[in-house]
Amino acid sequence: MTTPFIPLDAPFTDDQRSWLAGFLAGMQTRLFSGGPADDAGTAGAAPVLHVLYGSQTGNAEAVAEDAAAAARTHGFAPVVCGLDDMDLDRFAALGHVLIVTSTYGEGEMPDNAELFWDALSAESAPRLERMNFAVLALGDTGYDGFCQAGKLLDTRLEQLGAQRIVPRVDCDVDFEDAAAAWISETMPLVAAVEGIVGPGSPAAPAPTAPARPKSQWTRKNPYPATLTTNRVLSGAGSAKEIRHYEFALGESGIEYEAGDALNVVPLNDTALVQALLDRLRLDGSVVPAGFDSTLAHLLTYDFEITAPSVDLLEEIEKRTRNEELTYVLRHGDKTALDEWLWGRDILDVLLLEPAPELSAEEFLSLLRPLQHRAYSISSSPSACDGSVHLTVASVRYGDDDRERHGVCSTYLADRVGDGTVGVFVTKNKAFRVPSDDTAPMIMVGPGTGIAPFRGFLQERRARGATGKNWLFFGDQRRDCDYIYEDELAEFTASGVLTRLDLAFSRDQAEKIYVQTRMTEHGAELFAWLEEGGHFYICGDASRMAKDVDAALHAIVAEHGGMSPEQAAEYVTALKREKRYVRDVY
Repeated sequence: MTTPFIPLDAPFTDDQRSWLAGFLAGMQTRLFSGGPADDAGTAGAAPVLHVLYGSQTGNAEAVAEDAAAAARTHGFAPVVCGLDDMDLDRFAALGHVLIVTSTYGEGEMPDNAELFWDALSAESAPRLERMNFAVLALGDTGYDGFCQAGKLLDTRLEQLGAQRIVPRVDCDVDFEDAAAAWISETMPLVAAVEGIVGPGSPAAPAPTAPARPKSQWTRKNPYPATLTTNRVLSGAGSAKEIRHYEFALGESGIEYEAGDALNVVPLNDTALVQALLDRLRLDGSVVPAGFDSTLAHLLTYDFEITAPSVDLLEEIEKRTRNEELTYVLRHGDKTALDEWLWGRDILDVLLLEPAPELSAEEFLSLLRPLQHRAYSISSSPSACDGSVHLTVASVRYGDDDRERHGVCSTYLADRVGDGTVGVFVTKNKAFRVPSDDTAPMIMVGPGTGIAPFRGFLQERRARGATGKNWLFFGDQRRDCDYIYEDELAEFTASGVLTRLDLAFSRDQAEKIYVQTRMTEHGAELFAWLEEGGHFYICGDASRMAKDVDAALHAIVAEHGGMSPEQAAEYVTALKREKRYVRDVY
């Protein structure tokens, strides 16, 4: 093998030319010293490019697949896998690596990247001087810790000696164009060091692989599904309003599996739009500079008009000098700001005195784009051919002055009627019914967290699976919050649901939660795990999922006769084997 000639006056930036020169010099040194030049494999084979992803809802995985498709056109044999599927010793031997990762919650690693990050961030992590890498981070500026997972990985790889191919790119919720540009910029640079001149002229023919089929229905082109069922599940006296929805998929060709998410593209409430226009004394029929639609149309279809952005808060603080807002922005911490915002929406912020004056263009510049909402699908296509079901809690809150509404949940509940709703599916390959139909399945899903498990039970029944199924479900009160009671009774009577444990927290003086029931039956739960059981959680991430995880660790320690450290290793092994997975929000 000879060092490929690459003209450094090619259309690369100064940083890219510098990187290429350094890479080729190091490559030449390794060649003359007899060391391995890269991870291309056997002579004549297409060079390998590893594309790794950390994904919570499927977006990062989809971008990784797009990067792999581009890699094939450049003559690579791409290898795509989740970060947790990559052993650190194997990772340390790689030559070319692209990483695409989302950020979960407030700056946390997505579930399928936690174990990898724990190993990579440890003091014992190996040096990575042979590695060349690039990181694409997906995030949401509406959350603290924007793209934090990608930032952490990018920094740690540099600390361990890996060479950055291109600077990290941080994407907001509208990530598609930025991700495509990152792929287009990065791929030629990696191809160049392999002596590949350009797309379609690989150093050696890459093995053909079928392209990943893509649905035509996306965030930018949602399918107009007809809402055929809108039924209240919660009973009279409930503090919640939980509804069951069914959407007809018609001739869309949309395919999904139990465990996937249905994304709904909402429209804003026109009454709230008008209230905002009235407060700012703006004419909704005017077309703002730089836009093609009227202000009222933009506020209804294109912009988020409930949760205020930090930019909006800071601008209103400048104009009103509200003492509380000034304090939480300049002297408080995130907790103080969250407490101040609790129960307030954008209109509440604009109602601060003195009334802020904003032009239409100024106001729009301070708003975030209106985003789809992702909901766990509560059906299996095996049982619900041609339709997809959701289980959604309507968000309603307020005081004597004004009732406030969730954007999407009340759009579905109140304003769609028998019309159509823009939808598209996001795959969640990590959250699936066990492929082994004999494996036990333990599901923890209080409240609307039951949604995917309704689909799981439908799927197991349709498959004729013989594995045992155990559901932990609960809410506040049995008489009004026991959703899908009839269906669960039927699953139990037919033998599909082997065991059902209920926890209604407010039916007695002492609060009882799903983790309470887990602990009460810890010996049997551990026995199911020992039999190869899969453990699932769906629901609230901030409290429930953490409490359930702590209960699981305690159960393993007690009934497995383990120390806390050994129990942690046991649970980690469950995660590594994909037998402990979560769908939390």
